[in-house]
Formats: sequence, structure tokens, C-alpha cells
Amino acid sequence: MAKVLVPLAQGCEELEAVTIIDILRRADVEVVTAGLDNKPVQAAHGVTFVPDTDLDSALQDNYDMVVLPGGLPGADHLAGDDRLNALLKKMVESDKFVGAICAAPKVLAQAGLLEGKQVTSYPGFVKKEDFPRITNTGGPLEQDGKIVTSRGPGTAMDFALHLVELLSGAEKRKSVEAALERP
Repeated sequence: MAKVLVPLAQGCEELEAVTIIDILRRADVEVVTAGLDNKPVQAAHGVTFVPDTDLDSALQDNYDMVVLPGGLPGADHLAGDDRLNALLKKMVESDKFVGAICAAPKVLAQAGLLEGKQVTSYPGFVKKEDFPRITNTGGPLEQDGKIVTSRGPGTAMDFALHLVELLSGAEKRKSVEAALERP
């Protein structure tokens, strides 16, 4: 069974976090949510999350993928966390999957992990003038190697289903998506 870490920072985007966690768990992926500390996480629009663990404890395990929800100031808190940045670099160096949505691709860009890559993000977060060696397509979803990015809350379900397919295959994605009764 694949194992995924979803770090939750104060001010994260609820819709993205919940969609990623829920869809992956529906696909029988082991998802560990980790706060940057041991406190409940107050998300961007007032929803409170109680993470499974804190980041220090979560870092004792190995993961097949790390997925970053966006939102502000959540993405800024993720970008400022040295432990998370070290993990993201380790994941890329180990040729493991990293996902980021909305404002969170900027976390990867600031860590130097998107050089020469095609990505997408919420408009204005990965700008050519700030990151000239990154191509932001503005599309709903981009995968360049083992890095997967998505544009925002409205693309969260397609993003999460794509992650299911990467981790568990096309048939698992189809079965999860069919149960959602999408048009």
C-alpha cells in the first residue's frame, strides 16, 4: 500500500486538503496528515483540522509521495519550514512523487525543485519574472517527471484522482471516480 504525507499548515486551503486526503483514502492509500507543530490547524476559511501527528513525528517514516495543499498563509508557512524543505529535496533526489496545488507550487519553486519544469499554480504564484527557468502553463494540472502540480480549489478533485492513478493505477482511479458520481 502506498503511503502519502500531507503536511497541514495554519491557513491551508480546506477544500484542497480535504479533497486530497479523502480521495486518497477512498483509494486505500495510507495518508498521514501532519501539522507543523502539535496544535490543531486553523485553515484559511475557519475550518479546524486535527492532524494525525506533528511533522517531527511524521518525519520518522518513509513516504511514496508528499502532497502540499495550498492556501494562504498556509503555503507561506510550508515554504518557511526547513524540515519540510529538506524532506521535499530528499523526495526529489530519491525519484519519489511530490504534489502541490494552488499556492503550494511556489514552495517547490522557492526550494529550487522546479528548475526547467512545466508546472501550474494559482495565478500569480509562480511568475516568470520570479522564476525564469520554470514554465507555468496555467493549465488545470501538470505532471513533469515525478512532480505534479494543479491550479487551485476547483481542480482539487482531478488533481487527487490523478494522484490515485499514479499510486494505485488506472483501474483504482476509475473505481474511486465512479463511486463519486461525477458527471
